[in-house]
Amino acid sequence: MVLHPGCGPENFIVSRNFLRKGEKMVKIYALIGSSGTGKSHYSALLAYREGIDYIIDDGVFIGGNRILAGRSAKRETTRMAATKRAIFLDPEHATQVRKAINEVQPQSILILGISERMISKIVNRLELPPVHRFFRIKEISTPAAIAKAVEIRKKENRHVIPIPTFALERDFPGYVLDSINSFLRGGKNHPARIRQAEQSIVRPLYSTLGSYYISEHVLEQIAAYEAEKMTGIVRCNKVSVTISRKGMIINLDVALSYGPDHFFPRLLKNLQLEVKHKLECMTGLQIFQINVTARRVVLHPDKKAPSPF
Repeated sequence: MVLHPGCGPENFIVSRNFLRKGEKMVKIYALIGSSGTGKSHYSALLAYREGIDYIIDDGVFIGGNRILAGRSAKRETTRMAATKRAIFLDPEHATQVRKAINEVQPQSILILGISERMISKIVNRLELPPVHRFFRIKEISTPAAIAKAVEIRKKENRHVIPIPTFALERDFPGYVLDSINSFLRGGKNHPARIRQAEQSIVRPLYSTLGSYYISEHVLEQIAAYEAEKMTGIVRCNKVSVTISRKGMIINLDVALSYGPDHFFPRLLKNLQLEVKHKLECMTGLQIFQINVTARRVVLHPDKKAPSPF
């Protein structure tokens, strides 16, 4: 058992099982930056550069491109609940992550937070040794990149999680938006090695917009309108919306116009992408799948029949 200072000078906490015979105590690193400045995105670069194999970010313990323990704060339905989750306020949550850390016996861990106070709370709750070194986001990113990250967070409410998309689908059904591939070079342990790191972009369950309701009929109208705006689409005959565990599924039946410039497979693919993009941007909802069926081809689409929507 190792005694070390907690959050305040008057507090002391007990750190258990962090020493094996002949081994050094785990080193704790911290990356600090305001919300939306790109901490999670740059955490992979910093961890690789410093030879750190494990990360604690927003309530989860990450290692080897997967979540080893914990529950992400991004899955919480309110901002307050997300904050409590991120600092491991729930005893059961903290115990689960402590147990996982004790099992893997990491040599070093990188903790992400918005302030030294937040980092101290996490260290305290997880009974970790004091922070060995603090990093600031401005040390590893540029002012322009930070400003861009903040702008995207405010406009689109997109968050990065430093693990691949395939490892997230169980924990974030229907909320994974995209992925980022980065190539890392110049690590502390392997300076000549180049490593690819995939990260995932998600939209959290909680929203800065508060509570709102959008009817399925409105979604159908938006999908039909955007479809019929495209060159080569004569009419959207039918739209249906299905809610699945993984997200929202949109089914469209369309009529196409015949022409030498209309390559139907490409046209239908572009229709899928356009409708998905417009729906997500206009509603803030996550669209899991767009299914498009071409029911007929019109030879002379001069007079378009009115849409049922």
